[in-house]
Amino acid sequence: MRVGLMEGDLDELLALACSVGREAGDLVRAKRAAGVMIAQTKSSATDIVTEADQASEVLIRERILAARPDDGMLGEEGSDDAGTSGVRWIVDPIDGTVNYAHNLPNYAVSIGVEVDGEIVVGYVLNVAQEREFTAVLGRGATCNGVPVSVAQAVPMDRALIGTGFSYEPELRISQARSFTALIGRIADMRRFGSCALDLCAVADGSLDGYVEEGIGGAWDHAGGGLVVREAGGRTEVLTGAHGRILVIASPAATFEEFRKLVVECGFASPEA
Repeated sequence: MRVGLMEGDLDELLALACSVGREAGDLVRAKRAAGVMIAQTKSSATDIVTEADQASEVLIRERILAARPDDGMLGEEGSDDAGTSGVRWIVDPIDGTVNYAHNLPNYAVSIGVEVDGEIVVGYVLNVAQEREFTAVLGRGATCNGVPVSVAQAVPMDRALIGTGFSYEPELRISQARSFTALIGRIADMRRFGSCALDLCAVADGSLDGYVEEGIGGAWDHAGGGLVVREAGGRTEVLTGAHGRILVIASPAATFEEFRKLVVECGFASPEA
């Protein structure tokens, strides 16, 4: 175990992730019922940050650092504490903010716990649907306490693939060429609007793969990525064709074939 972590330490990290994630979920749910307030925009007018995003991250940061003051934290809404323990919490206070603002039930609190550069705990809570995904390195993945596993391997022309679109209009138009190339070689595509939950959909077998360029950062995929890997899948983070972060995931048995298809369809940079 890295940096001297024992099994009991992993239990402690998982318990804290669950406790903090559930409390953040309650806060996010309550603020949704009270009405969404847009705090700011980022890369475009549709790339929004709500007051609930900010409040959720403040809550998570306060709870984690109160319990483990030497840990680091990286959060989408600005938290960037180095820490001294070798443990870093990678947090998306609301993944799927546009869905949240429009009252679409596909948004999540996402937490990944990194130790010495490796994610050892993953936590993703679908707040609206009350589906809680957890994973611990080497122990498998669960949804609401029930083990989950990726779908059985299928040929690519029978695969249902999740994806996402950039908030930048020019990039979205360019991405359409890759989507057009891919759609003719798979069964169909779905766009749900949350990287973390798309990864969990691969983990529980709902999707046969996932590809997206332009996610915001590690907070989008840290927690869900471990859930996929512990459920029998593989993930990879590459540089996309437009220089943004590209995340791909699928069952391990079909990963190489899916990766090759993603590259051939133009999602990745030529160096991939």
